[in-house]
Amino acid sequence: MRARSPRGTRSRSAALGLATAVAVVLTVVLAAPAAAAPSDQPGGTSGVLDSEALDRLQQRAAEVQADLQQRQAEVAAARDALAAARADVETARAAVADAEAALARDQDVLADYAAAVYRDGGALTPLTVLLAGGDPGDAAAALAYLEAVDAHTADVVDGAVQQRAAAVAGQEAADAALAEAQGRADRLAGEAADLEAAAAAVTGELDAALGEVDRQLAQLQRAQGDVNAQTAANWRAHLDRLAAAGVQAPPASALRDPAAGLPAGLAPVAAAGGGAQAGAAQLPRQPTSLLVLPAETLAAVSAAMDTLGRPYAPGTAGPDSWDCGSLVSSVYGAAGIDLPADQAGLFAVSTPVDPADVLPGDLVFLGTPESGLGHVGIALDRETMLAADGRAGAVVVRRVPTDEVLLVGRPSLGPRPAVPAPGPTGGALRVECGNPVHPPSFDGARSWGGYPNGLIPPSALCPIGVAGHALRCDAAAAWRAMSAAYAEAFGQPLCITDSYRTYAGQVRLYGEKPALAAVPGTSNHGWGLAVDLCGGVEAFGTPQYAWMVANAGRFGWLHPTWADAGNGREEPWHWEYAGR
Repeated sequence: MRARSPRGTRSRSAALGLATAVAVVLTVVLAAPAAAAPSDQPGGTSGVLDSEALDRLQQRAAEVQADLQQRQAEVAAARDALAAARADVETARAAVADAEAALARDQDVLADYAAAVYRDGGALTPLTVLLAGGDPGDAAAALAYLEAVDAHTADVVDGAVQQRAAAVAGQEAADAALAEAQGRADRLAGEAADLEAAAAAVTGELDAALGEVDRQLAQLQRAQGDVNAQTAANWRAHLDRLAAAGVQAPPASALRDPAAGLPAGLAPVAAAGGGAQAGAAQLPRQPTSLLVLPAETLAAVSAAMDTLGRPYAPGTAGPDSWDCGSLVSSVYGAAGIDLPADQAGLFAVSTPVDPADVLPGDLVFLGTPESGLGHVGIALDRETMLAADGRAGAVVVRRVPTDEVLLVGRPSLGPRPAVPAPGPTGGALRVECGNPVHPPSFDGARSWGGYPNGLIPPSALCPIGVAGHALRCDAAAAWRAMSAAYAEAFGQPLCITDSYRTYAGQVRLYGEKPALAAVPGTSNHGWGLAVDLCGGVEAFGTPQYAWMVANAGRFGWLHPTWADAGNGREEPWHWEYAGR
């Protein structure tokens, strides 16, 4: 309604009012606040740049990485063969030792027998048995016994000698195999060293291309900042036009049923499917009408404008960082409309409107058939939305991909009966605020932004406030929130030794520890999504490690299962950002 005017009555008659209003809609252009044109980059500042330098960077890095990965596989196979050969040698040596021990035992028995014969006055022979006389049957039995003893003794000694000979031959074969495996491993290690040198040699070339990409990205980010600032200015200008026209925004309840009447002086807004839209009105003017939204919507959108440029971080709800659901919930909650704080909960209760009728303040839910619901933002017009965006790592104004719109909801219309939000299908990863959420056991690619691993432009990363450490911007914001919570428990922030690792850094580490380090271009440190911690977290069973296990997930951080105790590569210090 108009400011400084008593509240008008509902339209004198529903038929007359609605017919007149719709006629006005058809003849008057509606003036709504306009968003500045954002970049076409998906996710604002983190999308793939249309850059020849980036193309060259990716191609050169891929060539070196492919060579290293192939050689790494060969080196790993040679290392396994060498380990197996060493195990065979140890087994063969043990067999020789066992054979020699058995032969020694048999020789000891024979020595004892010889000593007993000497002690008893000479050896027993068939002649001494016959001369001893006695019963002929006893003599025959004694003769047979002596023959059996001699035969057994000969067999025992011969068998032991043969067993030792076979064991010695086995050891010689194993030693030869070990020498061959060692030679192959040494040759491959030399070739791997040559490749490492080649990788190191191209880092200068890669750094030069990276510098060009970084300049382009910095320019894009400045443009994004300009878009954010211009959008906020356009919104303030719209509010100024309403005030200048004497319009006092009505409450949401006054605009929910245009057919029953609207506040005096206001007319309905036509719906794409015919009739009038619920939850909005307009002030008829020439040459353009002014869009009139509920007071709650204006307050919520105004509050959202104040968050532009703040970091995105899962599990946070301002004022320093936001996730997409908490941003929507917070700004509308402050305006008097209670909403859930997560994208699925918001989807469940949002009353839908035709996407063609989208107005500022509506909620836009994005997703795909495979991943299901993956994002929510606040519409500014049909083409743009304001959102805490996981890919951009900040609250930004971004384009609305029309082919991904699952639902447009209008909070001012009140909640609908809850319906489940669509989830992932066919094994697809869940997406939260535009960012895939990786489970602890996930070992697939975590690439983002179109940049090669370890060659992320500095402008695409954000410092975490500790020395020179940096991470992807959403991970950095999540780190800061997690470190603050950790400090409340232990009196000091998290201790960190490693974060984003450049390609050159990965090459150096691989040269130092080829058996332990990842092939350059494959480490999650190279995506700015992994940290190595200290201060107690680096050991299983400590209170600090237990705190991380219990709390890191709230901030989107996890300890990968491969690094858990008992899984072969125990690394309590290694944590990865997976979003949530």
